[in-house]
Amino acid sequence: METTPKRTVQCVKFQKEMEGMDYQPFEDDLGKRIYDTVSKDAWKLWLEHSKMIINEYRLDLVSPEAQQTLRDQLDKFFFGEGAALPPGYVPPQQK
Repeated sequence: METTPKRTVQCVKFQKEMEGMDYQPFEDDLGKRIYDTVSKDAWKLWLEHSKMIINEYRLDLVSPEAQQTLRDQLDKFFFGEGAALPPGYVPPQQK
């Protein structure tokens, strides 16, 4: 049984070649950019970070304004100033 090699990307967050995502998260340019440059591990970091944003801003994701706020934060998280992790960053241990 032959397995397909994993798709890799040059991860914008970790600044190295890593396993890429299995799917494009949005059907637009931002989704394509994420698919092309964000690793699975970096996406997991975003999912955790997004929970904090939703809670801190008390976002109601049914509202288009809240969805746009979250997308803006997503764009900043991966592609804005300070998007790369600090040198020597070690992710916290899973519980």
